[in-house]
Amino acid sequence: MQIVFMNQMSRTDQEGLAQFAQVWIGEEEGVWRLGWRDMELDGEAVDEEWYEGSSWNEMLYVYRHRLAVKLGDGYRPMIEGVFHEPQEVAGKQQTAQKLQCYSELYGNEELYTELCAWRRKKAASGRKAPYFVASNRVLRLISAFIPQTEEELLQLPGIGASKASEHGAEWLELTSKVARSTAFPLDWVYDALREEEYVAWLYKQKEAKYKQELERFRTRRVMLSGIAEGASLMQLKERTAMSRRELLEQLEELEKDGYDTDALIQLELNAVPEEEQKSIWKAFEELGDTFLKPVLQRVYGQEADGTSTTEQLYERLRLIRIRYRRSTGGADSRNSDRRRNVG
Repeated sequence: MQIVFMNQMSRTDQEGLAQFAQVWIGEEEGVWRLGWRDMELDGEAVDEEWYEGSSWNEMLYVYRHRLAVKLGDGYRPMIEGVFHEPQEVAGKQQTAQKLQCYSELYGNEELYTELCAWRRKKAASGRKAPYFVASNRVLRLISAFIPQTEEELLQLPGIGASKASEHGAEWLELTSKVARSTAFPLDWVYDALREEEYVAWLYKQKEAKYKQELERFRTRRVMLSGIAEGASLMQLKERTAMSRRELLEQLEELEKDGYDTDALIQLELNAVPEEEQKSIWKAFEELGDTFLKPVLQRVYGQEADGTSTTEQLYERLRLIRIRYRRSTGGADSRNSDRRRNVG
């Protein structure tokens, strides 16, 4: 096997002793291998094989994810640039990251739990996904810094005037019941947060990011293989353990990236009458393709939303929308402009 890449890694353990390791990539007859080697004090080496296969892209996804795990555990490379990414962020973005890091490490868990409960109720009453109401990141920031006024709320990254106006009063009602030992502005965070804590947190963020990318890559591969074999959504659900809704979202992403998904779309639409498909297409032409609810109500009536068949009907709309966007180049913004001009 020919080694095509290797980097020396090291860290200091809790007892102050240095530990060394290597991460390596090798190739032999078109097969890529990726591994980690711990160098023991007695000179022995303990190997972990991370990947063996023919896909360079998959190997890179595995490399980034597994290496991020090791970096999160305290290992540092002798040669920088192990992820082959642009320079780390600086300025305002780094400031926001440090505030986020502090909030996740030192947040008030009881307040965070209350904020999450508030979000669930708000999402349910508005029939929205919870992340549309507020992200985990925003709730973490509120729970850590406990703002008491709207001015303080607006100093938290991710909270603008619109969010503060919409939810600020309810957030402040919750935070007003909690004592705090810190103050605004938040300049003190940069001294309170140790650099090693921040760096370890950054690598944990990378670990989550690269794990998600690896899972996304593997899901795409399974889906593309299934589509080529003529698999249905139900069969893909069994192969990927994803919900039908998640599979449709992946299908939309594949279409955006230029993959041919029409075999699966046709298979799923075979049971949908031609006249019904034409009615849906016409509704997209008249209402645009940004929002599905108006199209659902136009085609199936106001009473269709909230029934036992609603999810099935939305599936049909999403499948036909893929075809519609393909035929129009996905240019719903032009349709929106035209509707505004007519109005």
